[in-house]
Amino acid sequence: MSQPDLALSFEQNLERHIELFKTLDIHKPQLLTLVEQCKQAIDNGGKIVFFGNGGSAADSQHLAAEFVVRFKNDRRALPAIAFTTDTSILTAHANDYGFDTVFARQVQGLCSNKDVVIGISTSGKSPNVNLALEAANEMGAYSVAFTGRDGGLVKDIAQLAIVVNHPETARIQEAHLFMGHWVCEAFDLLLAE
Repeated sequence: MSQPDLALSFEQNLERHIELFKTLDIHKPQLLTLVEQCKQAIDNGGKIVFFGNGGSAADSQHLAAEFVVRFKNDRRALPAIAFTTDTSILTAHANDYGFDTVFARQVQGLCSNKDVVIGISTSGKSPNVNLALEAANEMGAYSVAFTGRDGGLVKDIAQLAIVVNHPETARIQEAHLFMGHWVCEAFDLLLAE
């Protein structure tokens, strides 16, 4: 592939990214609801839980770190965890029970009705994300899905579903991370008051 072809590919990807980001304003009410639910959870002694597969697992870890450590401003640590980091739990569960319930089992053992439980799935069709959000609902936790395309099954499971209606996985992931970063920034602003 020639340099001009590569440059064109970059420009096309950038244009698709920009066009998608121009539409994200439609999620503002949902994001404000999410911030309020997270604030309420933290104020009541709960925590924020994240999980997903592949790139969404990485986003889960990234966002949990922003809550615990900090985003932009120095502030107190906020209680958050990603269920994608404990290789002993992940591999023991996958070996003994399969991968479909690997996150649900952690929800059952580590969550309470005080928590906000956030599953990230670009397709909305990941059985382990869907089953974990069902487990969160059963215990009375507040369930949230960051998803894409048409929302898949998860949009009907989560109490709050943020659906990035776009066909490309990479663009959906970029949007999820942008919105997750804004939620982290909102906490910087709230804690500065």
